[in-house]
Amino acid sequence: MAPPKILLCGDVLGHLKQLFKRVASVNKSAGPFDALFCVGQFFPDSADQLDEFNDYIEGRAQIPLPTYFIGDYGVAATKVLLAATKDSGNQGFKLDGLKICNNLYWLKGSGKFKLHGLSVAYLSGLQCSDGQQFGTYSQDDVDVLRAVAEEPGIIDLFLTNKWPSGITNRAAASDVPPGASEPFGSDSTVAELVAEIKPRYHIAGTKGVYYAREPYSNVDAVHVTRFLGLAPVGNKDKQKFIHAISPTPASTMSTVEISTKSPTTTLSPYTYGEKTDHATEAGKRSSDSISDSQYWRYDVNQKRQKHGAGDGNRLCFKFVSSGSCPRGENCNFQHDVDAREQSLRGVCFDFMNKGKCERGPDCKFKHSLQAEGESNSHQRRGSGNANSNRSTECWFCLSSPKVESHLIISIGEHYYCALAKGPLVEDHVLLIPIGHLPNTLSLPAECEIELGKFQDALKQYYKKQGKDVVFFEWASKRTTHANLQAVPVPSAKSAAVQNIFNLAAEKLSFKFETMKSGNNSDGRKMLRTQFDRNFSFFYVQLPDGTILSHSIEENERFLPQFGREVIAGLLNKADRADWRNCTDSKEEEAKMAGDFKSGFEEFDPNK
Repeated sequence: MAPPKILLCGDVLGHLKQLFKRVASVNKSAGPFDALFCVGQFFPDSADQLDEFNDYIEGRAQIPLPTYFIGDYGVAATKVLLAATKDSGNQGFKLDGLKICNNLYWLKGSGKFKLHGLSVAYLSGLQCSDGQQFGTYSQDDVDVLRAVAEEPGIIDLFLTNKWPSGITNRAAASDVPPGASEPFGSDSTVAELVAEIKPRYHIAGTKGVYYAREPYSNVDAVHVTRFLGLAPVGNKDKQKFIHAISPTPASTMSTVEISTKSPTTTLSPYTYGEKTDHATEAGKRSSDSISDSQYWRYDVNQKRQKHGAGDGNRLCFKFVSSGSCPRGENCNFQHDVDAREQSLRGVCFDFMNKGKCERGPDCKFKHSLQAEGESNSHQRRGSGNANSNRSTECWFCLSSPKVESHLIISIGEHYYCALAKGPLVEDHVLLIPIGHLPNTLSLPAECEIELGKFQDALKQYYKKQGKDVVFFEWASKRTTHANLQAVPVPSAKSAAVQNIFNLAAEKLSFKFETMKSGNNSDGRKMLRTQFDRNFSFFYVQLPDGTILSHSIEENERFLPQFGREVIAGLLNKADRADWRNCTDSKEEEAKMAGDFKSGFEEFDPNK
């Protein structure tokens, strides 16, 4: 399937007739195009332009293709947008836009949606503290995007009205385009968000000029970002106000394709001081010392704050939704542990934060506080059985339509083995309970016996290849379906595994509990005595039978991909530390799973 064709436009300023005349011309020569995204001010600057503008809004003139805008300010904006919010067809939670008229959609607030396979994120309005109804974004809108940055997958397009301040005041002088100046038209919040989201394309307006920056690499991601600043429609200097792209959705690209960089790629303009200091320190260390050179990123001295420094009553969406907030004590909103617990029990954030939820019956979360022990499934009230709902949404439940069955290697009575998606190394697999259970340490004895058989079989399989295996599990309180990871390492590096885990722990200011067991069964029994389901828990089983474990305190910082990142450092595969950067096509995955299945057949306990 051919990639979608997308048009991008700067500030429209109500000049819809001129815009769509140009769109028709481009569509005729290079189309057809699938959609048009407009950034910067969409509504007119003066009432003189309203007749032309209203011709399109009221249906007397036709909009030729689906058009989306985020610049919800200007003359008549309040009247048009207020009418849209009251339209019965726009009720509910519509991240893909509120319909203004045929083919015209308002992207309100902030969010993420899919369009022709592309993942599109947006921040509507401008930064403002006066709380006006339209034309500005709120801290809630920013927090939604911070949560989006934590989700798996790559954002293809990120739309903002203002330019990010980093493009002009933190980058090289060559970044500053002619005619652009600081601070007009720039927004430091946008800079922070784009550094976290790491989109493939970032499109902005409001500066009055066209500027296409050279692609830049992202911190902790393999793909590059391209920034486009677009001029206003009909500008006197005749600078470019419309731009065409045809990007292949990142979700369909191979790792090689997504990581390709042009010779003109630069460093990220958003490398903040803390990251720069760490990188500089890392560069001073010996390149042949695995223990030093791979782990500068774990130099973390500040613990996660239990409460933000904000003196208001508003909650921090980032903390409530994920349990942590990168702003720590500098956050202006409350880091409320009780609200976090209510979130885990499925209570709506808006209900807790504002006392009401605008989504009403369309909201899939609960609108009442939940006592301890009540279901934490995020289901709509009265929607039926919680387990059934989970099994249809979970990636690991075999009954779920979301399970990727082509990755499955072997299925037992209580566990199944599957190839890891985005594997760290070849033959990296997961051992997954068939039941929808949050960890592997609370299962009955018969489940432990089957798990032991799977682990012994994998050890034999890897041994035939001259490798040992490291097993580890991150049993987070937020995990809904457990998985025990099995990563093969060359036998020659097995002796270094314990040292490198201990070093990484030291960098995160904790120390592992160490146990030594003669066999797998005894080791698992010892782990069960250490595990408290009221706390998150990480453990790693080393090739020599040693087990390292750590119970994570409520206010402690811990990295969800800690185990994978440590082994990535040991194997000099830092570029594969995040599974999202290592995904393959379904065909490639099926072939890898088939190859593993063939080699594993003689050891498979279910054959």
